[in-house]
Amino acid sequence: MGNCFSEDVSSGPGATASVSGAASSSSALATTNDAVDYYLKSRGYNGLFSQIELSFSATNLRDRDVLSKSDPMVVVYKKEKDETLSEVFRTEVVLNSLAPKWIKKFTLAYHFETVQTLLFRLYDVDTQYQNSREEMLKLDDQQFLGEATCALSEIVTKSTRTITLELKRKEGFAAQSQPHHGKLIVHAEECLASKITTEIVFRCSSLESKDLFSKSDPFLVVSKIVEHGTPIPVSKTEVMKNNLNPIWKPLFLSVQQVGSKDSPLIIECSDFNSNGKHSLIGKVQKSLADLEKLHLAGQGINLSLPTGAGQNKVLKSQLFVEKFTETVQHTFLEYLASGFELSFMVAIDFTASNGNPRLPDSLHYVDPSGHLNAYQRAIVELGEVLQFYDSDKRFPAWGFGARPIDGPVSHCFNLNGSSSYCEVDGIQGILTSYTSALFNVSLAGPTLFGPVINSAAMTASQSLAQGSRRYYVLLIITDGVITDLQETKDALVSASDLPLSILIVGVGGADFKEMEILDADRGDRLESSTGRLASRDIVQFVALRDVQHGEISVVQALLAELPSQFLTYMRIRNMKPIPLM
Repeated sequence: MGNCFSEDVSSGPGATASVSGAASSSSALATTNDAVDYYLKSRGYNGLFSQIELSFSATNLRDRDVLSKSDPMVVVYKKEKDETLSEVFRTEVVLNSLAPKWIKKFTLAYHFETVQTLLFRLYDVDTQYQNSREEMLKLDDQQFLGEATCALSEIVTKSTRTITLELKRKEGFAAQSQPHHGKLIVHAEECLASKITTEIVFRCSSLESKDLFSKSDPFLVVSKIVEHGTPIPVSKTEVMKNNLNPIWKPLFLSVQQVGSKDSPLIIECSDFNSNGKHSLIGKVQKSLADLEKLHLAGQGINLSLPTGAGQNKVLKSQLFVEKFTETVQHTFLEYLASGFELSFMVAIDFTASNGNPRLPDSLHYVDPSGHLNAYQRAIVELGEVLQFYDSDKRFPAWGFGARPIDGPVSHCFNLNGSSSYCEVDGIQGILTSYTSALFNVSLAGPTLFGPVINSAAMTASQSLAQGSRRYYVLLIITDGVITDLQETKDALVSASDLPLSILIVGVGGADFKEMEILDADRGDRLESSTGRLASRDIVQFVALRDVQHGEISVVQALLAELPSQFLTYMRIRNMKPIPLM
């Protein structure tokens, strides 16, 4: 399973028909909102997060006291990529215990799109300090009991959401005569607030017409306000053509997206333009709690328009909240806990436009000093996040647009050189196979996406037919403009019914406008050559040049929408996170 296939995959065994509209709560949650993603991404991104509560216990700790048992405390640090540590939490001190269970819980936000590495250090607090507040204790005055580290994603992907860590001495310290340090048990619980979803139906009245020969085409963008930053879009409506009194399909906002019910939100109403330069009609700032009050009172609120110098012009146009309901929905983490996995796949562009891989100016040049090229960087940065969600860590890997030795140009070949299987072991296996392939194929062309998308779709279709709890994530890394745009659209529309998302990274300086079309960034869902619409958006595209110097990493830009795409698929198919027995 997982090798390259030439045939097209329609909907696959067990796939559902296209879904559109928003008739009910469950189907509406699955409905894609058809405003412009590019417009949103140019101003931020909308990753989902959950509030996680970590609790701690330990067993078989070292006894560092002479006349009594140790008095342990846990100190939690966040470890950055550059290995720097920042302290984020301390438990209380438990007196006279080698198997403590601490009461204080550590609450933090779980972000799917980043690797959140935590370091836990245990200390035996000296008796003379036991009446001091924990945060005032000087750790250098306490006796070290041991430390352990793990990624937050390692905890939340366990079916029990519990991990047992062997405590060790500090890194860099010489071995001690007593190697035993005990064990730390960390349990994660998702806060209930993370599961609350609010369904809102907005309407506007008396909107101003921004178009010369027709009425405005309005859509709404809801953004959250972050400290010391520009507002980050979290949701948007569809575009209503030629309508000055629109009523939009329901929007679904979760605490995961907005932070809290009292967090301020900016709701902007804009006139859609196909060139991406949308005209602001007006905006308001309200929290979810404020919107609920507007709904209960049956009142509207006037939109305003910035006029410069911090002034706002109040308009006659009004925003109304036609519907406001709160429900508890299944979360991404609940599906992980019930045994669902994300399976990583990769497809690499070997077309001649990348340049001779033996020359330093090639996008495929492998630097002997170890500096990663753009392809290697994308594989490593995406892979290091997604690998935690795949238990066997065997990843299908393909190449396209090259001529294998003594063969014709192939638009989907196994990266490992095998004719029978395409999987490699781990992220290092992908990198090794990629480097090897560079010297075993001749770069050619043209750039075709259809074959690799159909291969990924076939793998997802077969997995679905076997009842597997897997959701596939295909990473395509390319330097050029695709030449099979319609065939690619057909493949994506067919694949939209399958447990599959596709992440595309554009490297180099090519014109990637067609990639943005695949990302459904012009207000409409993809349409096949037969007129069928995609049941959901499964593509996320990022040009590496657009994010490599910004505050948002390529990983954040690509993975921010993946949990919501996963949840959309589960809700379309009405799949519940049934706990493992």
